[in-house]
Amino acid sequence: MLKKGSKLNSILTGSCPKCQNESMYEDKNPLHLSKVLKMNENCSHCGFKYQIEPSFFYGAMYVSYGLNVAVGIAAFIVSFVFFGANIEQSFIAIIVTLVVLFPFVLRLSRNLYINMFVSYDPNAGRK
Repeated sequence: MLKKGSKLNSILTGSCPKCQNESMYEDKNPLHLSKVLKMNENCSHCGFKYQIEPSFFYGAMYVSYGLNVAVGIAAFIVSFVFFGANIEQSFIAIIVTLVVLFPFVLRLSRNLYINMFVSYDPNAGRK
């Protein structure tokens, strides 16, 4: 499932979409909030430039919006349907869930966005 070369591997691990040999981020831990969006400029293995064009990752905001809507709906369904919470408690559950998952959704949206445009190349970085 997470074999090297699959889009899912690059998306879930945050690795370079071109060679999948190293992380795109300076700090792999998304819970270090001050560094959650700090990215390396290039892949040190294949030389791929992550910022494909100026402001490239602004498009990831749309992906982030979609992910947050999905997470919010899931939180509502779990709290309202499965736990029997009332509407107010369900909306509190949505807010808490979105705040807790914020750094993960940020990174996941960037990973998804760059993988929409870049494909794995097994020969990337080979000389």
